[in-house]
Amino acid sequence: MTAKFQTREEWLVAAVEALAPIFEATAQEIPAVRVSVGWPGGNGRKNSVIGQCWSTKVAADKVSQVFISPVLDDAVRVLDVLAHELIHAIDDCESGHKGRFAKIAKAIGLTGKMTATVAGDDLKAKLEAIAEELGEYPHAAIASGAAGADGPKKQTTRMMKVECAEGSGYKARMTRQWLEEFGAPICPCHEERMIEA
Repeated sequence: MTAKFQTREEWLVAAVEALAPIFEATAQEIPAVRVSVGWPGGNGRKNSVIGQCWSTKVAADKVSQVFISPVLDDAVRVLDVLAHELIHAIDDCESGHKGRFAKIAKAIGLTGKMTATVAGDDLKAKLEAIAEELGEYPHAAIASGAAGADGPKKQTTRMMKVECAEGSGYKARMTRQWLEEFGAPICPCHEERMIEA
């Protein structure tokens, strides 16, 4: 495949246009969307979330925002995930993965668990044709932490919870180091040493 697009975002914008007839065949129209590559799900969930759509309600310009994970580099899989996220944009993220979302997903040919759909055979053939037409997806996958990459440093300090030994409900948090070195603090309710929760 040859590269027709310099950036992955250009490719994704063209992909949205190329997917439009699939949605139109089921009487659905893709609304205006902004689409790009980024870590969906926020920090910490990026190993499992491969696509995400943000509602018009949270966008200052009232345009849905769609993100495709940088762990994906297979054009057909990117189109598959993009189609899933475009359903959220059509529904403005109202139905989650039920109701209208599920109805549209099944109508265009997405199969499997609605939270993790994949293209069925008919849709996959259409996506392969679109990928061929679009040319090479100009992106190299970024390995996620699950794939052995170092990725962002994880927090090493975990705050430990301590609570009133008498059951008053009073709770506090402290580092493991201080808990081991000096013990739990004195509870202000009963003036007794608190216990680790």
